[in-house]
Amino acid sequence: MPDPAVSATSSRLRKRAFAAGGLVAVVGAGLALGEFGNSRGAAPPAAPAPVPVVTAQVERRDVPHWQDTIGTVTALNRATLRTQVDGVLTDVLFHEGQSVQRGQLLARIDDRAIRAGLDGAQARRARDAAQLSAAQSDLTRFRQLSGGQLIARQMLDQQASSVQQLQATAQDNQATIDAARVQLSYTRIVSPIAGRVGLRRVDPGNVVRTGDADGLVTVEQVDPISVVFALTQDQLPGLRRAQAGGAVQVQALDRDAGRLLAEGELRVIDNRIDETTGTVRLRAVFANAGDTLWPGQLVSVRVRTGADEDALTVASEALQRGVDGSFVYKVGADATVAAVPVKVGYQDSTLAVIVAAANALKPGDTVVRDGQSRLKPGTVVAAARPATAATSTAATAATATVMR
Repeated sequence: MPDPAVSATSSRLRKRAFAAGGLVAVVGAGLALGEFGNSRGAAPPAAPAPVPVVTAQVERRDVPHWQDTIGTVTALNRATLRTQVDGVLTDVLFHEGQSVQRGQLLARIDDRAIRAGLDGAQARRARDAAQLSAAQSDLTRFRQLSGGQLIARQMLDQQASSVQQLQATAQDNQATIDAARVQLSYTRIVSPIAGRVGLRRVDPGNVVRTGDADGLVTVEQVDPISVVFALTQDQLPGLRRAQAGGAVQVQALDRDAGRLLAEGELRVIDNRIDETTGTVRLRAVFANAGDTLWPGQLVSVRVRTGADEDALTVASEALQRGVDGSFVYKVGADATVAAVPVKVGYQDSTLAVIVAAANALKPGDTVVRDGQSRLKPGTVVAAARPATAATSTAATAATATVMR
């Protein structure tokens, strides 16, 4: 027979197991009901936050066309002063770097030998002039006597020949004197142009010779001054058209800071295109009273080749390149963006001229200028206050984007 104690123990265990199972079932049901209730009452997922961007407005304005290149400042005229006679440099009458005028005396060479030669030539001229005067008087008397047949015709002819010889000698004397005076003038070295002298290459007391390659000093005309630069042959037709319409404006700018140094005009287009580089050289002339341009200086050059009047423009940064060409992101009234294909005409670092645009892009529309990398059509954006298309680079850097 079964043990009564064992039976009682088994009965208690079965009751406890049933109670524990019921408790687990109740808890499980409660959890399931709780999850079901939460799934029916949960809030929808949050919408993506607007993408922060910087915007610009589409505008109509007159847009000048500029071609950018690099140029070299050169003197409009340059002269190297060399001696034309051999001698000792006795005087230097200028300071290095000094501004000089045309005809100003800059140096002198010892002229004593040349002056002595001139004095001798003048003395010979005086002697021969006296002989010529006496011979002419004799010829006059011989002609009178010949009329009365008091002297032979041969004597008259000989005297006339003597007079002609003395006249030729007088002309030779005068030529010698003129040559000596020219040589004497070479001992005074004057500036042939107005400009600025450079570094002196010979000191007083040195012997200078006509064969010296370096010369005494150089003088460069710096006001006005010129800039020589090159443009590609493809730009030549537009440049010629601009030149036919009047003076072509040229700007010279500092290469580092982009600061405007001077404004001038195109003066010369070279008469041939360089076959090696496919470029043509040009010269522009600038007023330079303040010495802002210096010979040999490298400058950035901007040449105005035309203009678009009342053109539809956007900031150059707003342009994007796609598979089908250029486009801009236009911001709608609901702050969503749409990709608008555009055809670009003239473009520089600041502005782009739109010559054709789908969806009727018009003045006053807002386009995205910065932050396009995170955009696609339909994206909601949070934009800074619209800026004009002509906003400078400095202003662009200072513009604050709206963050989340």
